[in-house]
Amino acid sequence: MSRRQTLRAGALAALGVALSACSTQDSGRPARDGGTTSAGGWRMPDEAHPHELTYMSWPTRQIWKSDIHGVREDIARIARTIAEFEPVVLLADDREVKAARKACGSGVEVVPIAVDDLWMRDIGPTFVLGPDGIAGVDLNFNGWGDKQAHGRDSQVAEAILDDEHISRIKAPIIGEGGSIEVDGRGTLLATESSLVNGNRNPGKSRDDIEQALRALFGVTAVIWVDGVKGKDITDYHIDGLARFSEPGVVVMSTPDEEAPRDVWTDAFDQARKVLDRAVDARGERLEVVELPEPVDIGRRGDGFLASYVNYYVVNGAVIAPGFGDRKADSDAASILRDLYPGRKVVQLPVDTLGEGGGSIHCSTQQLPRPAGQALGQGRGR
Repeated sequence: MSRRQTLRAGALAALGVALSACSTQDSGRPARDGGTTSAGGWRMPDEAHPHELTYMSWPTRQIWKSDIHGVREDIARIARTIAEFEPVVLLADDREVKAARKACGSGVEVVPIAVDDLWMRDIGPTFVLGPDGIAGVDLNFNGWGDKQAHGRDSQVAEAILDDEHISRIKAPIIGEGGSIEVDGRGTLLATESSLVNGNRNPGKSRDDIEQALRALFGVTAVIWVDGVKGKDITDYHIDGLARFSEPGVVVMSTPDEEAPRDVWTDAFDQARKVLDRAVDARGERLEVVELPEPVDIGRRGDGFLASYVNYYVVNGAVIAPGFGDRKADSDAASILRDLYPGRKVVQLPVDTLGEGGGSIHCSTQQLPRPAGQALGQGRGR
């Protein structure tokens, strides 16, 4: 159990979010909420696709308790840094708006939308592009399988889409944005542990879930790795393990050769074997690039996420964690510069966020820019 899960053990949700009754096969049929019942014709772009803006969320004292000051410093630091490259919209409770604006500065737009926690990758909509512009997939966030209270977070995806006047696609499965990774060209990576799991999708097989993923995100190839159930609050999201830097290239968070054997090193070994023999939607083998994990980071909690792979790609830059291991931090920055030529690599200390079991990618969600279209319908942007 990660520290984040332990901290929140006393605030578990009593109820999850029910599975949608709609089917992803009912292509384009209008839904009661004004969106659609399927993702027919939609596709999820890769993260390097140009962004309109980045969404983030302001952490609450009810969740973070004694760690609230440290984690707010981390979130404000991330928001201010991203704002140097693209607009940032940060959600905060009404009573926290003033504090969030003061911490983040005038370059970050703070909007009053109620939240429980900061993990925007999981609670926000996952955006897809198509012939009709843009839509948002609502993955029915249920507190990572009812591990954490989520009464407000379960409504965040819909609130954002309503605010921006973007069509909502209600998924027929339960999941989180951090549980999927796409190359933007038809290939999706996922851990079975975080989706083929009774705490999200009881009674659904891997094939059922894969069918939904294909329709929702416009992919034709889904590559599954085992992951790990029940050892962290997310049941091991893919965005802490493996990411696409471009179609055909996967970068993996790689344990040190002398790291003790445990469920995490076993999960890496299994995933590496799968990816070494996998082919993408184009029928081509994947190139796997290792991104070594830091070693010299001092004493950390059991749930600390020491993964450089949880970086975030923005317009013109890559925002990555730094852990204070000078050699490992330097090596990671060098690898990321090679993977993303032409983008500035910025490393940030996010120690409190890491103790919560997440990092920069987990706390952000991109709004992609539709080709040939301008957004700005929500608040006059």
